[in-house]
Amino acid sequence: MSISHTLLGLLESGPCHGYDLKRTFDVHFGHGRPLHYGQVYATMSRLLKNGLVEVDGVEPGGGPERKRYAITDAGVTDVERWLSRPEKPEPYLQSVLYTKVVLALLTDRSADDLLDTQRAEHLRLMRELTRRKIDGDLADQLVCDHALFHLEADLRWLELTAARLDRLASEVRS
Repeated sequence: MSISHTLLGLLESGPCHGYDLKRTFDVHFGHGRPLHYGQVYATMSRLLKNGLVEVDGVEPGGGPERKRYAITDAGVTDVERWLSRPEKPEPYLQSVLYTKVVLALLTDRSADDLLDTQRAEHLRLMRELTRRKIDGDLADQLVCDHALFHLEADLRWLELTAARLDRLASEVRS
């Protein structure tokens, strides 16, 4: 995820302090991985330097002065360009799982055990995401669905690999 573009996009609704940007980010996009304050302020500093935001006001606080940031026209253009550009699909051609299976075969370890252990971990995470999805709002449901679909694809790959393990073993050992 592009943190800088996300923060810029959040600023389109109006000027905000870094603290408010972090809270809004965490509500909509944090999903178990909240943004660190340091990351927000480092990003805002870069955006300011690049002319994508400006300081709209400074207020004294209990610590450092609180800056209120506003998006510039260049920032709006940058967000618009980012939103209109499709994301590159990730085909996972160099999968860690594949590497582990091949290495297990090459080193005479049990690739079956590796696949079983991985399958159990995928199923555990799928159960956790399903519980979160049931208890969550629409945003949580959509994020969980995205993750669940990827995990389902991984499970299909694990099953297919298990079914082809003897053939793969003979190919990698020859």
